[in-house]
Amino acid sequence: MTTSLRARPDASEYAPFYHGYVTSVPEGDVVEILRESGRELLDAIGRIPEERGGFRYGPEKWSIRQVLGHLIDAERIFSYRALRVGRGDHTPLAAFDENAYVQTAGSDARTIADLARELGVVREATVMLFESLPDDAWGWSGVASGKDISLRALAYITAGHARHHLRILRERYGI
Repeated sequence: MTTSLRARPDASEYAPFYHGYVTSVPEGDVVEILRESGRELLDAIGRIPEERGGFRYGPEKWSIRQVLGHLIDAERIFSYRALRVGRGDHTPLAAFDENAYVQTAGSDARTIADLARELGVVREATVMLFESLPDDAWGWSGVASGKDISLRALAYITAGHARHHLRILRERYGI
């Protein structure tokens, strides 16, 4: 893999909404960052006592379990988008309403351990997907949520999104 193909994407390769996610990813091979940050995330989740799973830091905020369910759903969606772009599929991909997904996911009926196990499997599949993509695919783009997005931006968005929620779990949920 040519390192420059996995280089941090230019701001023109993704919607402005994702800028914070992309810029939060440290320098380095984004696939290795996904692998390592997955371990960091799972280590942090593994320290959450089950009885805290329903904790919300505000009245309308997601519970810890709902945040974990959201991480699973979002990672699957970002990976699916990467798969489509990485296979040269130019079909525009729909947006998703993360709040509606959280409300219907049933995460609060699950254990933290179960959610963590699923998140670990999803992250491993994400890493394997990005590892398997041909070099030239890293420069390809598609459309998601009505905006142009590159494959490499999707890798950075996936990594940055999880980093964002880990920071929130630490700062606002006290994990």
